[in-house]
Amino acid sequence: MIVKISPTKTNLFRTKRTLSLCKEGYRLLDEKRKILLMQISSLTQTIEKIKKDVEDSLASAYSAAERAIISMGKLNVERIISGIDIDIELDITERKLMGVNIPSISLGIKEKPPYFSPAGVNQAIDEAILFMKEAINNICVLAEKRTALERLEQEFMKTTKKVNALEKIHIPYYSEVVKFITDRLDEESREAFATLKEIKKKLASKGT
Repeated sequence: MIVKISPTKTNLFRTKRTLSLCKEGYRLLDEKRKILLMQISSLTQTIEKIKKDVEDSLASAYSAAERAIISMGKLNVERIISGIDIDIELDITERKLMGVNIPSISLGIKEKPPYFSPAGVNQAIDEAILFMKEAINNICVLAEKRTALERLEQEFMKTTKKVNALEKIHIPYYSEVVKFITDRLDEESREAFATLKEIKKKLASKGT
């Protein structure tokens, strides 16, 4: 490695300070990377569970709807469904986690029952509505977690690049600079000491 810097005590002090900052930055970023990796692993497991919850709630909703259709007929079920009045509101906020904006989705379901007269209506209709609301809630949670996972993965990649740059480029470079300057200063010190001894010898010989 070619070092182009004057071997002075001032540059040695500055380089040691920069090297110390690089090492501290590496330590902090490596710790951040490990925490991000744990968060990503935990979120991945959570997402798999929520995906199953979504599939289960949708399957239950469709199953209940099929039972209602078999019992009441498709036209009657469609007529009842068209009269259902439900408003869905989403409130999205964000919080910081390791410097990453993590979304938080709040689902609001405003209902205006009764949707229909209970007379002659199969119970499966109520079950289908219940399971579908559950599915919608699970889908919102899944969207929240997937977005968080994507952002954490992006931050993990950025942090890993910085850690690698410090470990493989900056820290080795400044370590080499410190060694170079130290070796040169030591060499100059030895040369100065040898010169001083030679001068003393000459002065001593003249004195005699």
